[in-house]
Amino acid sequence: MFTEEERAAVAATARERKSASGRSPAEERAEGLQDLRASLAKMPADDRAMGERIHAIVTAAVPALVPKTYYGMPAYAREGKDGKVIAFFKPKSKFKVRYSTFGFQPDASLDDGEMWGTEFAVTKLTPKVESRISELVKKAAG
Repeated sequence: MFTEEERAAVAATARERKSASGRSPAEERAEGLQDLRASLAKMPADDRAMGERIHAIVTAAVPALVPKTYYGMPAYAREGKDGKVIAFFKPKSKFKVRYSTFGFQPDASLDDGEMWGTEFAVTKLTPKVESRISELVKKAAG
């Protein structure tokens, strides 16, 4: 049985997929940014502040990534035909947990030997954490 939060996430991704069809790259970027900002606006203040800062870090690190939402969460995808999400911010309020996470999808280029992290708990954005997010996003984007 799914929780209310999980059902809402599934409904959000269905809306995202429906709205994505038939858009030009410029429209996709503009609408994706609008959706991402709307997602941030709905968050509690602490999650919103973290999400806005992470958005600034990601877009500064790899400006070519396309902002969008992924299951209703802020996310970043590769440009072009595949348009696959490679990174996302999951606010702690989304599933009522004690920390937010910044994560990566399987298409992210993070491979590092036999084992590597794909989702990172974020409790506070310090200069060290911000630098690490920037490094990971650059690597993930390939």
